[in-house]
Amino acid sequence: MDRGALAGWLRLLLTPGVGNDTARRLLTAFGLPPGVWAQSPSAWQTVTNARTARAMQNIPDTLEPAIDRLMAWLDESPDHQVVTLADAHYPGALLNTADPPLMLYLRGRPEVLDHPRKLAIVGSRNPTPQGETNARQFARCLGEAGVCVVSGLALGVDGAAHAGALDGGGTTIAVVGTGLDTVYPRRHDALASRIAEHGLLISEYPLGTPPLAANFPQRNRIIAGLSQGTLVVEAAVRSGSLITARFAAEQGREVFAIPGSIHAPQSRGCHALIRQGAKLVESAQDILEDLRIAEPAGQRSEPERATAPIDDLLQAAGHDPVSFDALQARTGLDTATLQARLLELELDGKVGRMPGGLLQRITRG
Repeated sequence: MDRGALAGWLRLLLTPGVGNDTARRLLTAFGLPPGVWAQSPSAWQTVTNARTARAMQNIPDTLEPAIDRLMAWLDESPDHQVVTLADAHYPGALLNTADPPLMLYLRGRPEVLDHPRKLAIVGSRNPTPQGETNARQFARCLGEAGVCVVSGLALGVDGAAHAGALDGGGTTIAVVGTGLDTVYPRRHDALASRIAEHGLLISEYPLGTPPLAANFPQRNRIIAGLSQGTLVVEAAVRSGSLITARFAAEQGREVFAIPGSIHAPQSRGCHALIRQGAKLVESAQDILEDLRIAEPAGQRSEPERATAPIDDLLQAAGHDPVSFDALQARTGLDTATLQARLLELELDGKVGRMPGGLLQRITRG
């Protein structure tokens, strides 16, 4: 797409009062952007309102710098692309949603947009160690089964899901809430490079857009819209992950949730979703069967347990009373080692970090 055509689309996005909905109505009425901008203010007013029609008469001061920045970014790499609502390569799954973005900025392999099996995996930015392990292992199993994992590149569950999919030899899509010339959070810079090499990063926001809080709930509709279903790994009752699940349900997509302890705040959002009709899942195989995706023979679908260093025994014990045998099974430690580490924790005074004390909650019968 040449500079003039891109400028027409960007002008729609940058004009005050012209959001996605108004822009789509203008495009429906007058055709592509050149046809929109060829109209008179009175014609615009029949589709919008007087105030917006007046604003459309003025070329935004930010337009020229924005188009310069975009053209330079596109020239940097063949992996940098833009698709518009009128482009033949625009993802069909998004066209069927209530609020498809006007433009999508792409970094990586655009053919991943056409992947026939996509599943969103979302959850807490501050998951428990088991929650992070679940996200990685579910994503790995799904990647091994040929599913493209979609998430948001955030800390915690999102990052674990992207990494798990890639570790499983699969592909992944990261839908971000900034311009694609920025990686947020910065600690995911290396992960973003892996995703660009083997998958795709997507944003609807112009280059230079910083990590504004309002953008992240908004981008969740794209995560849900691209996917056949959404898996929530861990989430508080008020979290962006539940927004993604709501978008999925509204679009007629499947919603899955992993249950957890009734005492863990990170599990309450999942439990709320299950009460509302989300499907409880305990393994990746549950999702594969529901979506009618066959898993390769011999592949694991159960999340693997992680062996726990001494300071992680508190997390391995969890929030509920646990037997010594169960704690041993979770950590993979032999009896003598586990007993020694429990005693060391007690002597170090670390037991008090958990309600009621760790040793008080371990039964030895």
